[in-house]
Amino acid sequence: MSASNITSTHPAVFLLIGIPGLERLHVWISIPFCFAYTLALLGNCTLLFIIQADAALHEPMYLFLAMLATTDLVLSSTTLPKMLAIFWFRDQEINFSACLVQMFFLHSFSIMESAVLLAMAFDRYVAICKPLHYTTVLTRPLITKIGMAAVTRAVALMTPLPFLLRRFHYCRGPVIAHCYCEHMAVVRLACGDTRFNNIYGIAVAVFIVVLDLLFVILSYIFILRAVLQLASQEARYKAFGTCVSHIGAILAFYTPVVISSVMHRVARRSAPHVHILLANFYMLFPPMVNPIIYGVKTKQIRERVLGLFLRKDV
Repeated sequence: MSASNITSTHPAVFLLIGIPGLERLHVWISIPFCFAYTLALLGNCTLLFIIQADAALHEPMYLFLAMLATTDLVLSSTTLPKMLAIFWFRDQEINFSACLVQMFFLHSFSIMESAVLLAMAFDRYVAICKPLHYTTVLTRPLITKIGMAAVTRAVALMTPLPFLLRRFHYCRGPVIAHCYCEHMAVVRLACGDTRFNNIYGIAVAVFIVVLDLLFVILSYIFILRAVLQLASQEARYKAFGTCVSHIGAILAFYTPVVISSVMHRVARRSAPHVHILLANFYMLFPPMVNPIIYGVKTKQIRERVLGLFLRKDV
């Protein structure tokens, strides 16, 4: 048999069709997507610039915020440019290896974001429940270790996926009914026994969401108890006010995850574009709103942002 007649076990490219059923509206759908991505880029880059430039903000809370902004930038940039290329230019092809790389970064940085939000909950717990030990507990070496642990956990959990997907023969065609290469969307095209991939994907998702969210909730139980023990109402309001931005970021990240999970189980027969729009909302919403939440609710960030604009006007 000649080399030209030998077929590979996977297609050279996949075809991302965007939002099935709404192809005619892709150009219109791209407008809010592009606006949200632009806000995410501007907001998170501004946060990173302000935190890097101002030595007074080189504190644990703002270092964790810089980690969150970096994660949001990568997470949105992993999917949005290709999505906009699909909507605007019908550039649906994506190389098989590029698809696996996109999937790896997408899921890895989602896991990292969950870990950073957990670290920020720990930061608020120490600041409110053990304020006298704040600077001795949250040292630079510990913050570095927390960041490295978040990266290591995500990479360790996601590294097996590309290798698992490479071993399949994709006999169901190269068309992915999605805007990006999501793990289960690729698995659905594979032939053979995919049970391990299904179980592994679900187990990782449940493990991350349940474990991280459980520790976040426990942190806030201790925080709430400490706040309620403060003598004056003004002190209670001030202490809990430092948590408002973080609570907003938690809701922005986990609410779309919960809604999407519920929809997959309750509304299985709903149109595919409903689930895909929810998945896209999950990719776009946290990177877009997190800088707004912290910019509006955090005095130090708000003052630095206003200072940038005032200096430009002078």
